[in-house]
Amino acid sequence: MLPKTSEYALRAVVWLGSSEASVPAEPLSKSTKAPRRYLHTVLQQLVQAELVVSQPGPGGGYRLAKDPAEITILDVVTAVADLQRIRSCPLGLSSHTRLCPLHKKLDDAYAATEKAFREVTIAQLLRSTSKIKPLLETP
Repeated sequence: MLPKTSEYALRAVVWLGSSEASVPAEPLSKSTKAPRRYLHTVLQQLVQAELVVSQPGPGGGYRLAKDPAEITILDVVTAVADLQRIRSCPLGLSSHTRLCPLHKKLDDAYAATEKAFREVTIAQLLRSTSKIKPLLETP
């Protein structure tokens, strides 16, 4: 359901949220299983959104710009791609002055997804008591 760009951004932010130090792009790419060149583009979008800080040079890399408790899934997703909502008839029918039942239900589902993403922080994901840890192979 999410574009690959959003998936890579979420993986990167979760990984960075679990690290105290800056993480270079190459290890971050390997850890998140995201293509390095593509991940670089995603990370730059996260930097522009002020969710991630880039530190150039030896010992540099990427780190979160905010506490993981201040970053929601919605923040990350919308930093790299707009969540599409249906505001008017996708068919352009002039007689549809409001959404038809089909497009209203679809927009309701998009709204519920947006709400769910807004309610979950990166810190909550990292504090999960699940035996399955984000981005890590479990024994």
